[in-house]
Amino acid sequence: MNVKNLLAIPFIALAIGANAQDNLVNSLKSNQSNNSKNAFNFTTVVSAEATSVKDQGSSGTCWSYSTNSFLESEMIRLGKKPVDLAEIFTARNAYIEKGVNYVRMHGAISLGDGGACHDVVNMYAKYGALPQEVYTGLNYGTKKNKFSEMAGLTEAILQAVVKNPNGELTTNWKKAYTAVIDSYLGTVPETFTFEGKSYTPQTFAKERVGINAKDYVEISSFNTNPYYEKMTLMVPDNWSLDQVYNVQMDDITSIIDNAVKKGFTVAWATDVSEKSFSWKNGVAYVPEKKYEEMTAEEKATMFDGPKSEMTITQEIRQQAFDNYTTTDDHGMQITGIAKDQNGKEYYIVKNSWGESNDYKGYLYVSKNFVKYKTTAFLLHKDGIPADMKKKLGL
Repeated sequence: MNVKNLLAIPFIALAIGANAQDNLVNSLKSNQSNNSKNAFNFTTVVSAEATSVKDQGSSGTCWSYSTNSFLESEMIRLGKKPVDLAEIFTARNAYIEKGVNYVRMHGAISLGDGGACHDVVNMYAKYGALPQEVYTGLNYGTKKNKFSEMAGLTEAILQAVVKNPNGELTTNWKKAYTAVIDSYLGTVPETFTFEGKSYTPQTFAKERVGINAKDYVEISSFNTNPYYEKMTLMVPDNWSLDQVYNVQMDDITSIIDNAVKKGFTVAWATDVSEKSFSWKNGVAYVPEKKYEEMTAEEKATMFDGPKSEMTITQEIRQQAFDNYTTTDDHGMQITGIAKDQNGKEYYIVKNSWGESNDYKGYLYVSKNFVKYKTTAFLLHKDGIPADMKKKLGL
């Protein structure tokens, strides 16, 4: 992960260490206004149903929380009774796969807690799913996720394997690596009982969750690749080297709008380390001025009601990505659209940092911010407009 302004803004991400969320939330608390909620008047335009807000604790597992929340909303949309899915079961499986890739790549690939939206769908397809009550991932004496100790041990194991002190890898390194993860997160049950019925993780995914992993599509926008074709997502957290569909910048919001208005939600990966993202106030936008060019008064009143925004172009978006001012910091779920008192539209976004902000775990994010800072998003293919599906060959 390329860390920008590290001394000023320690941030969580799809890819960094286990204490990062605590640091980020504490940092963002200084970027707030006491008048924000009174100064904004949001009216919901459309909203899809979502399950309760969760807290990922001290772990870089936002990607798993946001995309599992997305799958829970998909269950609701499909007329099923939603299940509180075990986010750490998904993370556990991704960590096993990530360790294998790390060794195969001789250590030349990202480690850490992070991941991407597609990891959840990929792990669901390969390993199945578990309900939260069967696999909490809390096998080490805490009430919330706290991954630093485990991360230190697993990284040390993998680095030792890559150094290859025997001159040839043994068959035991993966067993040792997996054993450490399972000692912290818990051994995966071969069978379990849920609501009076016996399942394996695979049969639970098929019979109870009932979602087809092949129906989901991941999308981004870069002017370095041909549009409406697949490309490798060039972010550190893409340890599996998955490909996404490349669209033009304005297509990001047109696709999301279409999906949300049809009752779909969206799993969203984005940058949240900007000063114009306020967790406490539950608002994110793109100011007309750069933060360092603002007066003290302008900085103090950034979230005191709606403000004008910078015009975002494909070139501005690409430049921010190329110079590391847009990084793959965080994953959340877009669940709806709202308008402020001036009629400007925002996306309603569900986070996984508990209910500690002004909107009980939700935020209002301007469409300009989404155009500017999105690194990728994932949705059901039927949420994509028909003409766009045709362009993408879906």
